[in-house]
Amino acid sequence: MNDTNQADGGDDASSIERSLREPEAFAEVFRRHAADITRYVTRRLGADAADDVVAETFLAAFRQRHLYDLSRPSARPWLYGIATHLMGRHRRAEVRQLRILERTGTDPVAAPFTDRSDDRVSAEATRRRLAGALATLPRGHRDALLLVAWAGLTYTEVAEALDVRVGTVRSRINRGRTKLRKELGGANPMAIVSEEPVHE
Repeated sequence: MNDTNQADGGDDASSIERSLREPEAFAEVFRRHAADITRYVTRRLGADAADDVVAETFLAAFRQRHLYDLSRPSARPWLYGIATHLMGRHRRAEVRQLRILERTGTDPVAAPFTDRSDDRVSAEATRRRLAGALATLPRGHRDALLLVAWAGLTYTEVAEALDVRVGTVRSRINRGRTKLRKELGGANPMAIVSEEPVHE
């Protein structure tokens, strides 16, 4: 996960502000966040749709950069919000991707880096059941849960990304976890979702 302060010493707000005068400065924002956004979108939609959504995300961000709140040093929540909104157009692809994961147990992001040990096989079975359960969640609950679990955003950042209140994020995550536990026979599948405190 990238954060705002990088080797170039700047933050996203500074880069975006500079890009209003020098459009090429927006490339710094792309460099900082493109890999993380790509991993997140690939997990949700699969590789075929991910390239298009990531390109659309950064194009939309570039076009809307004059609207960016420069008091926010990190553009992560903003970029994840744009990506999540664009993924809404690909809802069927996301459910299809979750069903593939349910059927095969193959995570398109993690698969190239995992071996086939007994622990991996057991984790794969859990992932399959979790993927099937995630596919049944309402989109708002799934968005909130996966922004925390797969994008690593805090509840406050999720609220910013989805343009909702933190209380709404808490509610969606709580309801989503409850539904997942029920779908999985009481197991706690959200060990992957950190029970982190809300950073406000």
